[in-house]
Amino acid sequence: MAFKLLIINPGSTSTKIGVYEDTNPILVETLRHSSEEIGRFQAIYDQFNFRKEVILNVLKQKNFDVNTLDAIVGRGGLLKSIEGGTYAINEAMLEDLRIGIQGQHA
Repeated sequence: MAFKLLIINPGSTSTKIGVYEDTNPILVETLRHSSEEIGRFQAIYDQFNFRKEVILNVLKQKNFDVNTLDAIVGRGGLLKSIEGGTYAINEAMLEDLRIGIQGQHA
């Protein structure tokens, strides 16, 4: 059984996404954001809903059903030091990102 993954890599002026079945790419896109779009937000965390909407719109335009995803993987954010590995997101992690406990990073 193949696993379907959405990979998200937010950057300063773009959000790169990829949908994979195991290691096979189904969809790979670089979503560019103007300085005006990004400039509306005071903190990086404030961009969350904007980027989420952009990603969901692209997936919808490509007729991709997000309900078929097995996992979503993201890069970015600064958390308290934790051992490397795979984690399920919890409220403590989200709060650390909201307040920028270790600083801010797209």
